[in-house]
Amino acid sequence: QVQVVESGGGLVQPGGSLRLSCAASGTIFTIYTMGWYRQAPGNERELVATISRTHNTNYAASVKGRFTISRDNAKNTVYLQMNSLKPEDTAVYYCNMFILSLGNYWGQGTQVTVSS
Repeated sequence: QVQVVESGGGLVQPGGSLRLSCAASGTIFTIYTMGWYRQAPGNERELVATISRTHNTNYAASVKGRFTISRDNAKNTVYLQMNSLKPEDTAVYYCNMFILSLGNYWGQGTQVTVSS
């Protein structure tokens, strides 16, 4: 049984920073792509950033230069450092992992609220 669990969300003022973490546990051999997605009320879920096993990264245009995705393969963990946060970054952030022989896994989501 694989579990994917996010942490690190919360309330932050505009211009502030937050760091999200997401760890996978269970019988896991290899995790290919790891990524972060977000969904704001009334909107569809959208890609924020992805990172390959070899650390190639991809970002949505709206977060490029402000957010940084990274991963620790030994810990089956992915991180999202979010700087210069804006109110429009408010959303539930979901972690996604594509795991060898097991497929796609999503975390339960963590709320990020940017407000003064």
